[in-house]
Amino acid sequence: MPYKFNGGDPKRLAYTNEDVFEMLKRDQIRFIDMQFTSLPGRFHHTTISANTFTPDQMRDGLPKLDGSSIVGFASIEDSDLIIRPDPSTYAIIPWLTENRTARLLCDVYWGGGRGRLTRDPRGIAQNAEKYIGDQGYSSYWGPEVEFFVFDRVHWDVLTPYKGQSYSIESREAPWSQEGNGYPMGLKRGYYPSTPSDTLTPFRNECVNILNSDFGILCDNHHHEVATAGQCEIDIMYDTLTNAADSAQSYKFIVRNVAQKFEKVATMMPKPIAMDAGSGMHTNVSLWKGGENAFFDKDDPDELSQIARYFCGGIMDHAKALSAICNPTTNSYHRLVPGYEAPAYIAWSSSNRSAIVRVPKHFKGVSHAKLKRLEFRAPDPSSNPYLVFAAVTGAGMDGVRRKSEPGDPVQEDIFKMSTDERRDRGIGMLPATLGEALDELDSDRGFLKPIFTEDVIDKIVELGRNDHREISIRPHPHEFYLYFDV
Repeated sequence: MPYKFNGGDPKRLAYTNEDVFEMLKRDQIRFIDMQFTSLPGRFHHTTISANTFTPDQMRDGLPKLDGSSIVGFASIEDSDLIIRPDPSTYAIIPWLTENRTARLLCDVYWGGGRGRLTRDPRGIAQNAEKYIGDQGYSSYWGPEVEFFVFDRVHWDVLTPYKGQSYSIESREAPWSQEGNGYPMGLKRGYYPSTPSDTLTPFRNECVNILNSDFGILCDNHHHEVATAGQCEIDIMYDTLTNAADSAQSYKFIVRNVAQKFEKVATMMPKPIAMDAGSGMHTNVSLWKGGENAFFDKDDPDELSQIARYFCGGIMDHAKALSAICNPTTNSYHRLVPGYEAPAYIAWSSSNRSAIVRVPKHFKGVSHAKLKRLEFRAPDPSSNPYLVFAAVTGAGMDGVRRKSEPGDPVQEDIFKMSTDERRDRGIGMLPATLGEALDELDSDRGFLKPIFTEDVIDKIVELGRNDHREISIRPHPHEFYLYFDV
């Protein structure tokens, strides 16, 4: 995914199908990884020999996919799918050195000339991008993907009658028996220097690959708040589908580099009890005529009326958005007061206890391009294609209805009493995945310009399956609470 800079903004270079074959030859590529994303957001691939890859396959796609074997795609009686590579996503996978391998992200189509698979997440993101364009705007998106890197993780869930357990090992953790001598306390991991931060070489390697091999621009990386290896690598903002491509590639790279370092990386939102969880703060701005439509120099917060309407749409549909932006049962262990993750439906400037924040690091017309909304609720277990599309649906619904978000909340919402929050009209996000799915099921109209009904139905179905898997099993901590009742 190569870029060039034009006035400080990233612009993706448009590779053609012909360019791909020239690069395969130039780079002495022997295999091509054809990658695509399932509805729940997992990366999948099939690998083909570069020697057998033809221009017809590049144009028409490859009949290589049984859709019934990919979660959320198709049923067994109607499952012949085609993957069609996107030439602009060509990149070399640097850790596959013995047989040089490139990757191409693919769009998914029905066989038999029946058009695009409606459940292809990348297609849904492209629908959202078109929808924004039809309203006369373009958009930029910047996800802040946090994750954990552990030395080892063990769990036992396959012997349910014996009991279930897990353990996490990390040299940085205060419980480590083989630490580096400078452990981090719970919630004490933000920006520590080496030697406490043991993962600087790992993150450097990730950034080198992101920047040099995949063309995903990263301008900063650091240790995050939690102990035991919580990290963040900041991705440069980009257009909607490109930004989702980058987030998916980021996860792929992080996991593979962790393996190279003999560690494991996880996008699980809340793996450590009593510590901060991982978010995927989603920054968004609308643009029109080359100008940031979210910027208004005459407003005290330099926030335009369009931006306020967009914010109002996110807040109106925040509970339903949770089912897509926080799609795992584990997500709701993160969305609790006191751990910096937002639990309350409010907006603010600078206040990180609200679900929508308006960053205020800089002011003035010279920084107009940085004016954006930061939606803080999403987490990295989510599918970025679906998150950006759903936030588009909510925000543009707010623009259409001229939905006012109300007054900003500058106080720490976590410290407010229940009565104070009620008097201020501050609601709460769902407490469980089941509640979030109920909200999505009853508030789906804002998604219909972008998502088909069968996609929403499948999201709800898959989420309810996961929720049931957890609800029917006792939790180890329940023995501590209730064994002597």
